[in-house]
Amino acid sequence: MTSIADLRKSYERHELSEDASHANPLKQFDQWLHEAINSEVPEPNAMTVATVGSDLRPSTRVVLIKGYDERGIVWYTNYESRKGRELAGNPFAALQFHWVELERVVRIEGRVERVSEAESDAYFHSRPLDSRIGAWASPQSQVITGRGVLVTNAARYAAQFMLQPPRPPHWGGFRLIPERWEFWQGRPSRLHDRLRYTPDTQGGWLRERLAP
Repeated sequence: MTSIADLRKSYERHELSEDASHANPLKQFDQWLHEAINSEVPEPNAMTVATVGSDLRPSTRVVLIKGYDERGIVWYTNYESRKGRELAGNPFAALQFHWVELERVVRIEGRVERVSEAESDAYFHSRPLDSRIGAWASPQSQVITGRGVLVTNAARYAAQFMLQPPRPPHWGGFRLIPERWEFWQGRPSRLHDRLRYTPDTQGGWLRERLAP
């Protein structure tokens, strides 16, 4: 039986240099995300979201990115979930993308705010009907007695709303406004490439290499 301590991999697929990377981290992220999509890696849009509660304990979960531009990174969820409650009390979070097959990681940190009602409405109504009903049926992060609760709720809301469920008032989008980006590219001998972007004094970004 192989010991978990003996599991190792040599990272040799790509490199990340200052000369070959974009000066704007959003452009670098856009390039890497599209390369992940075009490479058909599993769930290229999956990202880990880390928040901190009032007890100062961090928690993580995986969500799907649903949009990004110069304003920030967007995902949608139940505002009454654990992450929603934690963000209400401490509006800062960290995101991480891990594209294993490309030996790449992107980390993003910043302040989080809710997207506009119009943005939440537009995305909600673009979702499949079952997903829209599910937003009503699931009291996310709350204790339930069994799966039957979800099935019963889904049937009840489906009968109530038919084909036109409105967006629940407790459901919508969050936008993380990046204050720090880090791009990690696996390299041989554990001498990985790490580039960090932080705001500079001219309204742009300072790009620095970090030791692995």
